[in-house]
Amino acid sequence: MYSKDGENYFIVDAHVALWDARPENQLNIHGKQFIDCFYDYHRNLSPESELWPYEEYLYYGGERLMKDLFVDGYVDHAIFQPARLGAFYRNGFGRTEEAHALARRHPDKLTYNHSWDPRYEQKGLDRLRRDAERFGLKGVKLYTAEWKGDSRGYKLDDPWTYRYLEACQELGITNIHIHKGPTIRPLDRDAFDVADVDKAATRFPEMNFVVEHCGLPRLEDFCWIATQEPNVHAGLAVAMPFIHSRPRYFAQIIGELLYWLDENRIQFSSDYALWTPRWLIERFVDFQIPEDMTEYAPITLAQKKKILGLNAAAMYGIEVPAGLGVDEPAVA
Repeated sequence: MYSKDGENYFIVDAHVALWDARPENQLNIHGKQFIDCFYDYHRNLSPESELWPYEEYLYYGGERLMKDLFVDGYVDHAIFQPARLGAFYRNGFGRTEEAHALARRHPDKLTYNHSWDPRYEQKGLDRLRRDAERFGLKGVKLYTAEWKGDSRGYKLDDPWTYRYLEACQELGITNIHIHKGPTIRPLDRDAFDVADVDKAATRFPEMNFVVEHCGLPRLEDFCWIATQEPNVHAGLAVAMPFIHSRPRYFAQIIGELLYWLDENRIQFSSDYALWTPRWLIERFVDFQIPEDMTEYAPITLAQKKKILGLNAAAMYGIEVPAGLGVDEPAVA
């Protein structure tokens, strides 16, 4: 929980990861390219005081994650959103077993989401059913730009993807998180295009489609889709650190999202360990739309509370302690 000026904020970090990009896990040059691109995002968008040494960034482990999120970072609950990237890493980028073990030890603090890839067709579909039971899945994270053999991505409206989504619906996996954001070297820019979200959201209206990174740099396209599809949500991973490096750009992002989507479909994410949540939360609570950006309304206290945790808590059925909800939309 974060407290300031007599207000308490229930925090859900809706997009965190536990990864292993050490050289011994890198399958080829692309594994190094990928983590180096991550580190460039970290280095270029973070305050100097928050920079990690490169070697620590490659693998930091569960103990540090627990400290950064729940001891130092004000987070009440966090949701793992893993990426496998089996074409780049011998044992996968996301540390499935370690992350799941942490979530089992701390069910009050951590939710584990898993991943799937429709290009594995029936074999992968059978695996999804086993994983759903083993992990108790409520959500999955999809990387539509992931490589597999000669394929450099897939779309949400591919026939096999629809079969996987139908299985998710049957299994009660209703929260579909999709990486639709900035290109990460060496993945292809076009594979992150948001257009396929529109078709999937229309076909599966009872499922939640959380577009991580809110479609950046395709924010306008995303907003036009989300305003028509009430089951499309915005994840703020990658958008959040612009609050430091380019605050007016962040004001434009959050202003557009609040105009098109409203505050009930926007979720805070630190994208740990690209960034740690503490400074992002502190700055967001203090943040306000600049007065000269008159096309956007001021951000209210209620909106900040919903974005920082209440929206994701509602989606995942996370209990919010009494007194930490929203009373009235006072301007913060």
